Amino acid sequence: MRVDGLADEVGWSRKRLWSRFGSQLGMTPRRAARLVRFDHASHLLAAGHAAARVAVESGYVDQSHLHREVATFAGLTPTALAAAPWLAVDDVAWRGRFAGRGHISRTSG
Repeated sequence: MRVDGLADEVGWSRKRLWSRFGSQLGMTPRRAARLVRFDHASHLLAAGHAAARVAVESGYVDQSHLHREVATFAGLTPTALAAAPWLAVDDVAWRGRFAGRGHISRTSG
């Protein structure tokens, strides 16, 4: 959702939304949206999906855009991020999210 659309939905001006958002979360709506998109992409990468597919499914312009965002937020390449032990896909939290997509869990019992 675009910031203007969200502002309209809650009945605030864009300026007020940015101000309230920043005071409550400590970041702009744009930064929060980038983090949400990165989180989605990182879980797809951890589930074994190819970076090009992840870029498309997560709303990045192209694979190099995904690569830059991963480097910005994690300091890694998409391949290294996918293998990161701290990014295990939790089968309970992500139940059904990756069903039928060749999901291989990286969690340990």
